[in-house]
Amino acid sequence: MLYKAVKTGIVDPKRSVQIGIRTTTEDYLGVHVIDAREVHEKGVAAAVAKARDIVGDQPTYVTFDIDCLDPSAAPGTGTPVWGGLHGWQAAAALRDLAGINMVGGDIVEVSPPYDTTGATAIAGAHVGYELICLYHWARTQR
Repeated sequence: MLYKAVKTGIVDPKRSVQIGIRTTTEDYLGVHVIDAREVHEKGVAAAVAKARDIVGDQPTYVTFDIDCLDPSAAPGTGTPVWGGLHGWQAAAALRDLAGINMVGGDIVEVSPPYDTTGATAIAGAHVGYELICLYHWARTQR
């Protein structure tokens, strides 16, 4: 997802982190990866502390790929892979990021046609709310 952004210099991989990844690639382009297993084994707080160390006080764009959640919680995505984060883990991680210098954000991979229950859209709405709160915090509490 970050390939072109890293290659063109728009994104600094040394200041970038992906949390909840469950697939592998030969080259992460220097982007830090905290995979789902690490989150499950070491905990959300450890993952967030590591992410905070990586982004520091730099302007930070938060993109939330809904497929970081386990497909049992968010089946409406084009790339469902088992072993993902639970909803409570994602909520805790987003809330624990309060105070980062968030300058923008988005939610990707929500695909309602793949989810007849609507659970993925509900999860996406909650993520959107948390991103708005993070952005507000960054603008008012700094």
